[in-house]
Amino acid sequence: AERWSLEHVNSHELYNAGHMYEAAYAHYMATGKRNFLDIALKNADLLVSVFGPDKKHVAPGHEIVEMGLVKLYRVTGKKEYLDLAKFFIDERGKRKYDANGKTPWEIGSYWQDNKPVVEQDEAVGHAVRAMYLYSAVADIAALTGDTSYLHAIDKIWENVVGKKMYVQGSLGAIPDGERFGDNYQLPNLTAYNETCAAIGNVYWNYRMFLLHGDSKYIDILEKSLYNGLISGVGMDGKSFFYTNGMQMKNSFTHSSIERERSGWFECSCCPTNICRLIPSVPGYMYAQKGNDIYVNLFMNSTTVVNLDNKQQVELVQENNYPWDGDLKFTVNPKSNTSFGLKIRIPGWAHNEAFPSDLYKFEDGTTENTVIRVNGQQVDYTVSNGYAVISRSWKKNDRLEVILPMEVKKIAANPKVKDDIGLMAIQRGPLVYCAEWADNNGKTSNIILPGESQFITEYRKDLLKGVVVLKSDAIAVDISDDGKNISTKKQAFIAIPYYSWAHRGVGEMNVWFPKKVKDIDLIATNP
Repeated sequence: AERWSLEHVNSHELYNAGHMYEAAYAHYMATGKRNFLDIALKNADLLVSVFGPDKKHVAPGHEIVEMGLVKLYRVTGKKEYLDLAKFFIDERGKRKYDANGKTPWEIGSYWQDNKPVVEQDEAVGHAVRAMYLYSAVADIAALTGDTSYLHAIDKIWENVVGKKMYVQGSLGAIPDGERFGDNYQLPNLTAYNETCAAIGNVYWNYRMFLLHGDSKYIDILEKSLYNGLISGVGMDGKSFFYTNGMQMKNSFTHSSIERERSGWFECSCCPTNICRLIPSVPGYMYAQKGNDIYVNLFMNSTTVVNLDNKQQVELVQENNYPWDGDLKFTVNPKSNTSFGLKIRIPGWAHNEAFPSDLYKFEDGTTENTVIRVNGQQVDYTVSNGYAVISRSWKKNDRLEVILPMEVKKIAANPKVKDDIGLMAIQRGPLVYCAEWADNNGKTSNIILPGESQFITEYRKDLLKGVVVLKSDAIAVDISDDGKNISTKKQAFIAIPYYSWAHRGVGEMNVWFPKKVKDIDLIATNP
């Protein structure tokens, strides 16, 4: 085949180059060695010689080369790489598609090529392609200050978070094309939710945080990371979900929706993507700007941050998160110095289920987050979702942040028709589900009344140690002759969503009807 052919469709020559650039950048940053980086730069120079104004024009059909080129620009300062990334993005919307087309492929939206990026205001097409495109747009908006890029990416983010994201942070509802559906089209039985899209969601939202400095982007990053992303890898570390379902029902199967993890796939982008995502997680935990340190994620860790005032600060984090909201930090500046610690207060800790009206907590109140310095409770201001503690710090100063870890009931926007009358459950950053193994062999017949109360229990013997949620539910049964329905009270147990599908194949639900009238007992394959 001719080189660079069909780049506007699958773009796998440019796609593979983009992954190579990202790998070379990571290798150089981790080792300081240039051997892999120099190979990537040679290839990038080839692209610069082939594509661009007065050269070959294409909008890459599977984005990621744009992200890779930006990283090569960051490490070399060679503006040709940044210019080429922007060129590829600006080529979108120029190709002529079928004006009377009906499908995403016929009109170009599958590749986000239906209109120029700066005119786009809705997430469309293949979800993974979209995440990589939006990540690159955010990169270039930050690096160039292009306000048209900034306005476009803000509108698209609002569309995704306000109308197209599942409650556990997953994206890409439609199996046919692994793509976004219409606004509020978030079915449960046929939810696709590719693992790579959840990974892309992390990449994109971290870039949006760097662009704006607002905690809402880390809230979404955390939601995806702790739920719809790590569900994509089994606890054995060698089995994987390509798709991450929202509901498993014995009477319904779908050829594209997996019920158990696999060791490999014909297209194994998800396992390899997880392998590159997990080692990068420490890079999302902290950020620095001026003389402020941002604490974004809560994990046992030690880091050293260099401030603009030339001071060096070691920060040690100790906690049992996400099971416990008591976060302990030890602050160790090299010498006594003044700076600001900005601790993210997650939306769920102040009764915000989502940074939009797509989902809300049904409970109206929550406890306040308590912060202590050296044992003394302190007042703090909140800026862009961060508790700001500005003071003179000295070695071995202790900071404690206590996040309320109440169990919260979630309701979806009524425009999400599949979730009308249903309730989901969350504790801390974790969204929960019920699985057949804990609930008398079924979950599709469970009703959780709106007034349900939950107790928590840590089970170290279950799923490598999890906090389960326990309550009373109503089970609905149909008689063998199909003529009568009966109900009975039964114990209810929910586990973290990420931990499902480790105990065999069976039913699973994230959303639960609150009343008998909202239960669907007889849905079968169409």
